[in-house]
Amino acid sequence: MASEKRTDQLIERKEVGMQRADDTLSRAKDGDQTAFADLVREHQAMVFSLAHYFSRDRATAEDLAQEVFIHLYQNLGAIESPAHLKFWLRRVTSHRCIDHARKKHKMKTVSVDDAPEPVAPPCFQDSLMTATLRRIVATLPEKPRLVVTLRYQEDLDPTEIAELLEMPLNTVKSHLRRSLTILREKVTRILGEIKV
Repeated sequence: MASEKRTDQLIERKEVGMQRADDTLSRAKDGDQTAFADLVREHQAMVFSLAHYFSRDRATAEDLAQEVFIHLYQNLGAIESPAHLKFWLRRVTSHRCIDHARKKHKMKTVSVDDAPEPVAPPCFQDSLMTATLRRIVATLPEKPRLVVTLRYQEDLDPTEIAELLEMPLNTVKSHLRRSLTILREKVTRILGEIKV
């Protein structure tokens, strides 16, 4: 009895949250600046986090996130729902990160060993991506690195990644398999024999 009541309360809260998100999106599409600011606040951590893990530079990640939200403002009319908004933000952020990497690659080449390690705030706990593992992941080519980041940081399944990056599912799976093999070999070389 209590369990059913609690389940009903959770469902009701979720429905109210979804309705509130729909309302915020509708108001933003109608030109409400406060509603747009609410959308940015709600999604800025996800966008910044994805850009930061890809670029490994806080200032670059902030610039990329700003570009993504400017692009969102300009294309707000095309967003159909809160779920579509989240998908759209991940896709645009991913593409902006790839574009940035291409521009950066054309401008100059810097060794990963010479690049400073980004400093995370002290309250940030990330057991999966230790400093060493982040440095190793950063050595992957841009598309496999983005696939690995989307899979293990954003926790997207391969089907979602394929849709997001407009890439065949088998290509995503291939990137993941090859990347994990490369990462496993590099970790083994750096940290010695480990059992995975």
